[in-house]
Amino acid sequence: MLNSITQCLERLKNVLLLLLLLLLLCKMVKKRGFSKKKKISEKRTNLKGKKASKKKKILKTNKQTKLKTVEDKNRGFFSRLFLGAPKEVKNKSGGKGNSVKTKSSKINLKPDIKSVEKNKGVEKNKKIKRVIKNLKKEFSEKKLRSENIETKKKSAEKFVRTGMKGFDALFEKNMGIPNGNSILIEGGPGSGKTIFCLATLNELCKEGEKCLYMSFEESEEQLIAHMEEFGWKPKEFIKKGLLRITRFDAIDISRSIEALLSAAKKELLIEVEPMFFPEDFKPDFVIMDSLTSIASAFTGEESRFRIYMEQLFRYLEKNNITNFLIREVSSPSHVGTTFKEQGEAVSFLSDGIIVLYNVVYDSGDRTFALEILKMRGVSFKHRIVEFKIVNKKGLEVNPNKILKKSRKSNFSLT
Repeated sequence: MLNSITQCLERLKNVLLLLLLLLLLCKMVKKRGFSKKKKISEKRTNLKGKKASKKKKILKTNKQTKLKTVEDKNRGFFSRLFLGAPKEVKNKSGGKGNSVKTKSSKINLKPDIKSVEKNKGVEKNKKIKRVIKNLKKEFSEKKLRSENIETKKKSAEKFVRTGMKGFDALFEKNMGIPNGNSILIEGGPGSGKTIFCLATLNELCKEGEKCLYMSFEESEEQLIAHMEEFGWKPKEFIKKGLLRITRFDAIDISRSIEALLSAAKKELLIEVEPMFFPEDFKPDFVIMDSLTSIASAFTGEESRFRIYMEQLFRYLEKNNITNFLIREVSSPSHVGTTFKEQGEAVSFLSDGIIVLYNVVYDSGDRTFALEILKMRGVSFKHRIVEFKIVNKKGLEVNPNKILKKSRKSNFSLT
């Protein structure tokens, strides 16, 4: 019996020991599980905290952008012009490279009145700075534009284009006549000198240039009628203040010869300006028609005529006035004739000479031709070319039709 009891007790002991071991193992496993769970929970809480901070930052940026958009909608027309449309704001949140566009975010919040009041002062200062920057940019751009326009105008004003068909093509690169030059328009009677000058005057008036026609022969009514025959509108130019046609008397010039001579000797302070040019009209282009009638007032006194013309040329050069001086010649002296014309000394003082010819063929036909004999400041084609006087159009030059003699067509120039 005793043996059986002892065996049972030993078995109980063993069972108890096993139970104790199992309990210890369970405790150990539970401890490890709790530690893992704690770590996981800590990680989760950290992630939640980071997400919450990100959300807070996004909410702040959204509030600011909402306030800006509300103020942009409420601001006036001129502030929109200066500041432009509201821009997209990019805000960095979290790590590097993580950018959030406020317009693309779907979180919508109503603007708080307190935050609006706080940000008003800062935003006003920012707006003022932006407006100042925009104004500075605009003024700088306007200055650059005005400077470019002025340089373009100056470059364009270096040459005067007559606008006549084919004539400007006789100059290199269609440049035209240098600005401020004194040009003699020579030719016989009926060669088209007055029409040539009036056509140039008409084109310059169209471009807004002020033109003065000084006539010593024809009246104002006759010259206006000539222009109207070709379909030009001189009366409109006169009303706009772009054209003035005045008639002078050569006798008045002859009476002032002694005064002009004393002015040339610096004995009196008398100039050509009060005699010829009106005080209330400052021309850019002047036509004198003609030097022949002025030279008639100096018959037998070539030295006086030369002094008089020197003063006139000085005044025109001083004021940078481009001018055409019509001079009537009975025959072109530069093509071989020996006849000396009255007022020939003017050709040495002038900057350029344009000669218009009457072409008389042996068959009896007559045509017109012209050439640029002299022109300072620009290169030109040395050739005699034909031109036509077309009804209601004016003067048309054919720069490629050179006048040549042949067996069939022989001609003379007058």
